[in-house]
Amino acid sequence: MGFSDTRFNVNLSILFTELPLLERPAAARAAGFTAVELWWPWVDAPVPEQAELEALRDALNDAGTRLVGLNFYAGRLPGPDRGALSVPGEESERFRANVPVAIEFARSLGCTTFNALYGNRVEGVSPEEQDRLALENLAFAARAVAEVGGTLLIEALNAPESPACPIVSAPKAIEVVDAVNAATGLGNAKFLMDLYHLSMNGEDLEEVIDRCTGKTAHVQIADNPGRGAPGTGELDFDALLDRLKKAGYDGWIGLEYKPGDAPSASSFAWLPAPLRAAK
Repeated sequence: MGFSDTRFNVNLSILFTELPLLERPAAARAAGFTAVELWWPWVDAPVPEQAELEALRDALNDAGTRLVGLNFYAGRLPGPDRGALSVPGEESERFRANVPVAIEFARSLGCTTFNALYGNRVEGVSPEEQDRLALENLAFAARAVAEVGGTLLIEALNAPESPACPIVSAPKAIEVVDAVNAATGLGNAKFLMDLYHLSMNGEDLEEVIDRCTGKTAHVQIADNPGRGAPGTGELDFDALLDRLKKAGYDGWIGLEYKPGDAPSASSFAWLPAPLRAAK
C-alpha cells in the first residue's frame, strides 16, 4: 500500500489499550506516529479532577504527540453506550457539563475538532423528544466549539453493532449535520466518515465518498469484516483513500481498528514506518 501523502493519526482509545492511558502517547510515538485522537478517556467522569487532565496533557506533550481529535463525553465506550447527548436526564446533563471541560483541555493541546456521539434510543421516551434534545445539545456544543474556531463532528455508527442508535447511515448523519448548521447558522458541524461503520451498514463507500466528502471533516478506518488493520479484511484502502483525495479530502485519517491478540505496535506492518509521522 502507498499512502505517501496521507495524514494518519492513531486512536489511543482502541489501539495501545494493553497499556495504561498515560503510557499510550509514548508508545504511539515509539511506533512512529506523531498525531493521535481519543474517545473521552474518563467514562464515568465528564468533569475529571484537574490533576488527571494535567497528567494526560503532560503525557501527550512529553511524547511529542499532537492531539487532533477528541470525543465529548459519550458514556461507556467501549461498552453498552453509544453517546449521551440525546438521552434525557443525567446523561444529557453530563454531556453539557463536559463540553467546556473537553474544549479547554483540547484547546490547550492545539486541538479544535470534537466528536459528539448521539446516543441510543431509550425506553419510555419518544424518538421525537430525544431528537429535540439532541438538536439542542448539538447546537449548544457547536456554539461552544465555535468560540475556539473549532469543528463539531457527527458520526454514523453501524446498525448491526449499534441497533439502538438512530444515526446508522451516512444520509442520516448528514441530515443531523445540516440540522445543526441550520439551527446555529455557524456551519461548523461536519460529518465524521468512518468507513468501517459505513461498510458494516452495507453502504456503497465510493458513492458515500463522492456525495459526502464536501461535508466531511474527519475520516476513520478499520477493515471489514473484523474491524482489524487494513489488509485483514476486504476493503480496498488504496482505492478508497485515493478516491477521498480526488474528492478533495486532505484531512486526517484516524486509525480506529482493533489490533488483534498481538501488541498494538505489531499491527502497523501494513504502513511503512516513514509514512506514519504527521505531515
